[in-house]
Amino acid sequence: MDVPRNEVVAFALYTHDRGVLKLTAQLYPLKPDEVREARLEFQRDGKWTEAAKSPVLFPGWSAHFRLENWDDTEDVPYRVRHADEALFEGLIRRDPRDKPVIVVANMSCNSSRTTGLRPEIIDNLKMQDPDLLFFAGDQTYRHTEHTAGWIEFGLQFREVIRDRPTITIPDDHDVGHPNLWGENGKRSKISGNADGGYFYPVEYVNLVQRAQTWHLPDPVDPAPVERGITVYFTRLRVGGIDFAILEDRKFKTGPAGKIPQMGPRPDHINDPKYDPKTIDLPGLELLGERQHKFLQNWSEDWTGAAVKAVLSQTAFCGAVHMHGKRSDRLLADLDCNGWPQTARNKALAEIRRVQAVHLCGDQHLAVVVKHGINEFGDGPYAFTSPALVNTIYGRWWHPLDEQPGPNPVANSPLPWTGDFQDGLGNKISMLAYANPQNIADERQRSDGYGIVRFDKQKRQVTFECWPRFADAKEGDQAQFAGWPITIAAADNDGRKPVAWLPKLVFEKMQDPVVQVIEDKTGEVLYTLRVPGESYQPPVFAAGEYTVKVGRDRPSQFLLKGIKGEPRDATKPISVKFG
Repeated sequence: MDVPRNEVVAFALYTHDRGVLKLTAQLYPLKPDEVREARLEFQRDGKWTEAAKSPVLFPGWSAHFRLENWDDTEDVPYRVRHADEALFEGLIRRDPRDKPVIVVANMSCNSSRTTGLRPEIIDNLKMQDPDLLFFAGDQTYRHTEHTAGWIEFGLQFREVIRDRPTITIPDDHDVGHPNLWGENGKRSKISGNADGGYFYPVEYVNLVQRAQTWHLPDPVDPAPVERGITVYFTRLRVGGIDFAILEDRKFKTGPAGKIPQMGPRPDHINDPKYDPKTIDLPGLELLGERQHKFLQNWSEDWTGAAVKAVLSQTAFCGAVHMHGKRSDRLLADLDCNGWPQTARNKALAEIRRVQAVHLCGDQHLAVVVKHGINEFGDGPYAFTSPALVNTIYGRWWHPLDEQPGPNPVANSPLPWTGDFQDGLGNKISMLAYANPQNIADERQRSDGYGIVRFDKQKRQVTFECWPRFADAKEGDQAQFAGWPITIAAADNDGRKPVAWLPKLVFEKMQDPVVQVIEDKTGEVLYTLRVPGESYQPPVFAAGEYTVKVGRDRPSQFLLKGIKGEPRDATKPISVKFG
C-alpha cells in the first residue's frame, strides 16, 4: 500500500444519469502529513479547469464528487489530483443514446488468490468496447481487508473503468461473508451467517458500500436499514437502456431457525424426499417491500428508456447440481434467489411486467435460463455470468439422469438443455451452461465474462459468453459452446394470450408507453414502451381491462372497462395526443 507519492490516486469510476455526474476516486492510504483532499478537473477547449474538491474519507481512503447540470452530449476528459504530483486520468463518455445497439459487460467473482493484472480480459474488453461495465459482486475476496482488495481490483480493471460508466455492487465476499442473508441489517451471530444479518461492524459494511456504490445514481429510497447500514438500490439509464440496480442480499431472510434443517447446513438441502413447500413459509423476504415499491415505480417511468433490464448479485433459481467438487451433488442451495419461492415469483413478476432481462453473477457457473413462474417459459430470461477468475469453488449443471429436459434447445452442442425444476421446485428452461472441465486448470475452469447487446431498433437482446483466455478477434467460435443467444425482448413475458384488446392507433405519437390493468384484480399486467404507431394489447384471461397510454408514463390517455375478445373481432381505437 506504500507507493510513490505521485501514484496515490489508484483509480476512479463514475456514472451519470439525468444531468447528475457522480465519481469516486480511490486513493492509496495517505501518510499523516499528507493533505486529505482530492481535486477533480475537466479538460475543455484544451484547458484543464478545477471543478470540485472533496475530502479523502477514512476509513477507506476514497473521495467522492457529485456534479449537477452535467451535459451528457459530449465526451469530457477528467483527472483526479492529489497534492502536487499525483493524478489519475480518464474520460467521461457522452451518453450513447444515438447508438442502435448498447453493449454491456456482465462480470463477477474476481478471485483474490490469483493476483496480478488481467490482460487477457482487458484486451478483449477494449476491443468489444462496452458502453457500460457491470460488476455483480465479489470484486474482492480479501474479506477483512476490503481497501487492499478493492485497490487490487481497481488496478486490474482500471484500463477499462477509467473511460466508461461502471456499476459495482458488493456481494457476500466483499463484506467478508461466505454467504449473506442481510435480513434488513441485523447482526449475524452464528458461523456461516445463516441466521441472517452481517458479521462485521456497521462501519466496515458501510465502508465497503461507500467505496463500491457511492458513484451510482442517488439511492431511490436512501433510508438506512437496521443499525444504520446504508442502502444503494437505484436506477441508471445508459443509451436508452434503463437498468434497475437491486440489493438482493440486504433484505433477504436467513434460513437458520426459520425453516426445518434438511442437510448438513441450514442453507444446504440434500434430502431427495423433502417437500420444497415446507420451506416456502409466510413472512420470508427476498427483495423486501421497499425494493418492490421501487420496481413498481420504475416500471411506470420510461423517461429516457427504450428497453429495461434488471441487475443484481445472484440468480432467481438454483441452476446448479454440483457444488465445490464434481462429485458433490447438492439438491438445493438457499443462498440463491430461488428461495424463498413465493418471494422469487413475486420478483420475477415485477421483472416480467416490463419485459426486462435479468443480469447477475455469483454462481461461478455461466447459464442462460428462461424462468417459469406458473408455467415453464412464462417468465423473463436471465444471464448469470461466469466467474472472472475462480480458484475457490466450482459448480456444474449435470442432471442426475443425464438426460435433456422437455423442449430442449434445437441443435444445441450441449446435452442437457430444456425444461427442468430446480431443487427448490422452481420451473426453469435451460438454454446454455458452461461447465468447468478441470477446476484445477485455470484454462479449463470456465472462467470468463459476459457481453450483452441490447438492440433498441430490433427490440432484441443477445447474450455472449467469453472464456477468460479466448481471443475475441476470432469471433463467435471463441465463445463458450451454446452461445451467443439472441432473444426478443417481448419474449421476456412468456404468458400466452387468450384474448386481445382493441388495436390502439396513436396519432401524433410514436413509441408511447402502454399500461394494461386487469379490472377484477387491479393487477398491472404490463407497462411497456411499444414500437411504432399502433399496438394491440394481449391479455391472459377473460374479463375487462383498463388501458393507460402516455409519452413516458401511462398518464395521458385512459380507457376503462374494455373486454378482451378474439384478435380479429375488435375495432381499432384512435389515441390522440395534442
